[in-house]
Amino acid sequence: MKNNAPQKNIVVLISGSGSNLQAILDACQNQHINASIKAVFSNKAEAYGLERARTSEVPAHSLDPKSFESREAFDRELMQQIDAYQPDLIVLAGYMRILSADFVRHYLGKMINIHPSLLPKYPGLHTHQRAIDAKDKEHGTSVHFVTEELDGGPVILQAKVPVFAEDDADELASRVLTQEHQIYPLVCQWFCDDRLVMKEGCAELDGNTLGKHGYAQD
Repeated sequence: MKNNAPQKNIVVLISGSGSNLQAILDACQNQHINASIKAVFSNKAEAYGLERARTSEVPAHSLDPKSFESREAFDRELMQQIDAYQPDLIVLAGYMRILSADFVRHYLGKMINIHPSLLPKYPGLHTHQRAIDAKDKEHGTSVHFVTEELDGGPVILQAKVPVFAEDDADELASRVLTQEHQIYPLVCQWFCDDRLVMKEGCAELDGNTLGKHGYAQD
């Protein structure tokens, strides 16, 4: 489903290797997403994702949290630098800082995150080990709008993977990451085609309010 929406500006926030960033960069370059990534920001200067950005000739920035007296001060500077790129969409791709309330409110409805669990299960960290410890038969990943509740915003899309008895956390993480690289660019595409919005605390796709687990094909 294509439309004639003008091309959007995306800014991506990372803390690590940036494999989801790479998937979205590739999708933009292949014109699967009607957008371009205008900048990548990290709270870690050594994050390999910054190198991915430079390789794609995307401005890459790092801010050191230790240079700021508070989380709020850090986020204020980050907001100022992000806004210089006039973003339509903020993508959190392995960004490991808890966001201040002001930051979340500033970008409410145009900031998305990917979380390695089938939300609302397992918010927070160590999701793969928690799924194994609970003897879950399936695990997965969720893309959601960001709200002030940690990993609690409305879910847009999930992907499920099986959990095998012999799995360790690394094996399960790898299986989940493969799915993340599929669904995160797809959600970005929906947003940039003006098909996806957050309205009254819910995710809507093509005018339909999505359920607790997001979009589900019949």
